[in-house]
Amino acid sequence: METADNAVWRALANPLRRALLDRLVEGPLTTGQLAASVPSLSRFAVMQHLEVLTGAGLVLVRREGRNRLNYLNAVPVQEVCERWVSGLAGTTARAATAFRRHVESQMVTPTEPKSDAQPKPESQPKADAQPIKGDTES
Repeated sequence: METADNAVWRALANPLRRALLDRLVEGPLTTGQLAASVPSLSRFAVMQHLEVLTGAGLVLVRREGRNRLNYLNAVPVQEVCERWVSGLAGTTARAATAFRRHVESQMVTPTEPKSDAQPKPESQPKADAQPIKGDTES
């Protein structure tokens, strides 16, 4: 048995169904009006997509005579958002963002010299360098 969350995610996974929902944001439309807005699909295909959206609770239907009016129901999307998106963004995403900022603050661009960089010590003594006291040549 499919859970309500799974039904919403499955319904939203299809770009054509999301396009139908976008059209319903403007207000209720009949199935014929929705089918006309997606000329690449047959009316039957639009009806099948509407059934998935209705099953997920994203579309509510009201019949007026022979017309079937489809209304957007944003409540399931809000519930999924509160449960998954906001919950993850509240803890995990905040921690990941803080970590990214920390890493980026430690990075130095190639054109910019590091401010705390020390000059490299020379490995060979200079020719005019004085010998260290107590250092005698044999």
